[in-house]
Amino acid sequence: MEILNNWISGANDILWSYILIIMLLGCALWFTFKTRFVQFRMFREMIRVLGDSANKAHEGEKHISSFQAFAVSLASRVGTGNLAGVATAIAVGGPGAVFWMWIIALLGSSSAFVESTLAQLYKRKGKDSFIGGPAYYMRYGLGLNWMGVLFAILISITFGFAFNSVQSNTICAALQGSFDFNPAIVGGILTVLTLAIIFGGIQRIAKVSSVIVPIMALGYVALALGIVLFNITELPGVIKLIVGSAFGWEQALGGTVGAALMQGIKRGLFSNEAGMGSAPNVAATASVTHPVKQGLIQTLGVFTDTLLICTCTAFIILFSGAPLDGSVNGVQLTQHALTLEIGKAGGIFVAVAIFLFAFSSIIGNYYYGEANIRFITPKKSVLYIYRLLVGGMVMFGALASLDLAWSLADITMALMTICNLIAISLLSKQAFLLLHDYIGQKRNGIKSPTFDKNRIPELKDKAECW
Repeated sequence: MEILNNWISGANDILWSYILIIMLLGCALWFTFKTRFVQFRMFREMIRVLGDSANKAHEGEKHISSFQAFAVSLASRVGTGNLAGVATAIAVGGPGAVFWMWIIALLGSSSAFVESTLAQLYKRKGKDSFIGGPAYYMRYGLGLNWMGVLFAILISITFGFAFNSVQSNTICAALQGSFDFNPAIVGGILTVLTLAIIFGGIQRIAKVSSVIVPIMALGYVALALGIVLFNITELPGVIKLIVGSAFGWEQALGGTVGAALMQGIKRGLFSNEAGMGSAPNVAATASVTHPVKQGLIQTLGVFTDTLLICTCTAFIILFSGAPLDGSVNGVQLTQHALTLEIGKAGGIFVAVAIFLFAFSSIIGNYYYGEANIRFITPKKSVLYIYRLLVGGMVMFGALASLDLAWSLADITMALMTICNLIAISLLSKQAFLLLHDYIGQKRNGIKSPTFDKNRIPELKDKAECW
């Protein structure tokens, strides 16, 4: 077991220290430049499109609305990465890690735009909703079926099994710490709830997510804003600490700038998933009039996750004066920080927030696995077995130590991200053409652009559902 752990750690070091950082930043910079900073110049349009889709979310359509797709993808994004992941990044990489989380979100959001726009272009008609994602644009866009199957296997293992074990483990640890609940009982309840929802399919997942996600996100942000206002005089000092720790001479001499960069990018990717290839699976299910609309909404999801919710956690920890020497880590650091700020109720609030955050992630993560199991095989028996295995991994996570599972998840997450970045780089020109078409319609006074594949000859044979 120790030899396996050492091998996995060595592989992770190579993947995360060199290959992924270069690919993530390289693609993010390239997409940002080629889209002429779409994530910044079209921010108001993101809000408008999300508002329109939210208003139309209850018209009784069988298809998933754009807002519901946003909620499901945010359900997966907003989880332990926002509370435990940020705390780990700060504890290991110092406050400067927060700065690099911001950078990877600001630049990486362009990757989120490209991958989700492509997912919409290559989506296919399913029984109850549209289906699609990286596996589909690898098969139908690149013509590489083997690459699509490889990606589908990697994401099914990473999200359905490894990530869900981590989410379950974090829920049980938080509830045990605050209420002394038995992990086995909590795990059993979690497993039953998970199976009840995932056997209901994407319709039920979308409905649950569209209720839980706004409530939990708004509640957590409201608490964090209250703490920021209470400590407003310290805000300039905290921002200076974050930026200074990212670039300071002291940190450079001590070698911690590299640690801050590594932790910020690694935990930032785990939290916002930009370029990873996960969000496109649900982005493809949305019923929209133009592929770019879902690309814009998923870009907004990256901002919501990292610039808003992760920043809230960082400010809570840095305002509190909680120890950053590694003696307290993960979700316990966030709980400790909130306890210092608002008393015992802080730890209880984090436990409740973790339950909502992580449980919504479990059902969001599961859907990514389901979508890709369906890509591999149409057999319902395989899907039912996968659902039961996901439930089993939720129970396993409640009871087990997850060091090995987390390390394996890091490897499969790295491999699926590399696979997806290669694909969207090769297909990115098609996303740029779609963006050009969308902006052209807006300039001509069309408030809500629609996509007609006959207008773009290069995409005429690509878009089956348009």
